[in-house]
Amino acid sequence: MPRPPAPIEISATLAGAVLTVDLGAVAANYRLIQERLAGTEAAAVVKADAYGLGLAKVAPVLAAAGCRTFCVAHVGEAIAARQVLGKSATVVVLNGLLAGAEDAFAEHGLTPALGSLAEVAAWRAQGRRRNKKLPCWLHADTGMLRLGLPPDELDGLADDRRLLDGLDVRVVMSHLACADERAHPKNREQLARFAEVRRRLPMGKASFANSAGVFLSPDFHFDVARPGVALYGVAPIAGEPNPMSPVVRLQAKIVQVRRVDTPETVGYGATRRIEGPGRIATVPVGYADGYLRSLSNRGTGYIGDVPVPVVGRVSMDLITLDVTDVPENLARVGALVDMIGPSNPVDRVAAEAGTIGYEILTSLGARYHRVYVGG
Repeated sequence: MPRPPAPIEISATLAGAVLTVDLGAVAANYRLIQERLAGTEAAAVVKADAYGLGLAKVAPVLAAAGCRTFCVAHVGEAIAARQVLGKSATVVVLNGLLAGAEDAFAEHGLTPALGSLAEVAAWRAQGRRRNKKLPCWLHADTGMLRLGLPPDELDGLADDRRLLDGLDVRVVMSHLACADERAHPKNREQLARFAEVRRRLPMGKASFANSAGVFLSPDFHFDVARPGVALYGVAPIAGEPNPMSPVVRLQAKIVQVRRVDTPETVGYGATRRIEGPGRIATVPVGYADGYLRSLSNRGTGYIGDVPVPVVGRVSMDLITLDVTDVPENLARVGALVDMIGPSNPVDRVAAEAGTIGYEILTSLGARYHRVYVGG
């Protein structure tokens, strides 16, 4: 299969914003999680192009930090991960065995997380055609109603393990629904269900904890954890101090500063009125770049340690900021504004947008000049 075209690299001079990704922080976050797991393996979830930060850059850094198992969502992502990581890594496709893609899974040495009896049968058939036992994970649904073996199919598999003949079951897994809320009763409910799954399907290792699950308690760790978003600096547990190192910084260039001396509205829909006197700075970042439209009249940038609120609607390519309180020599054309940075980390931006850090990271656009440090 031919390699996908390399992404266009935009120079710092030509780009309207600079996105800095701290690969050293990614490695530090992985080591912190591995230390907290105290012997449990930490697989790394690198789906969605490593949560928008670049699989080709992130995955080798995680491998160098000791990671041996990498999880993605789609088979196309898995093939890309295989190309980056080589033959020695285990690459798991969490979305399961896509019908019609069985040959691609086998040819690229990918491990599907089988979530139905139909997938189990299809993977067994692929193994028979190749005269070999193919590796797989088994995914049991313990309360997500999304992917995984439903209760009736789980019963069938547990009662007749011959259905697994010819398969190399490496891991039995499930997925937590509410782990980022420490006190949510669903966590213990799912834990009890997963313990019953393991009683009935004791083969291989067990995998249950996601990023948040790592920080609940050792009861959730089992043999293999699957941290994802925490690797990239997002807080694993809502409402608690974030133990992870920040990974991304987004700095937008000011392209124009306008004085407002008489009352006037700003932006599409005239949703914000500026009474004046004041100054409005425009930066070339918008919802096409992943700065969400829901941040209209709610988001905040920073020039140094001075907040500069978003005024008016976020448009496709531009944001307007109130820089009245910033000295003119700092809020000037060419100066950089932190749209994500030390004073407004990903989780705070997400809260202002009414969403979660996952969406902020995975929405980051392709028009930035990207800088990778610490790798």
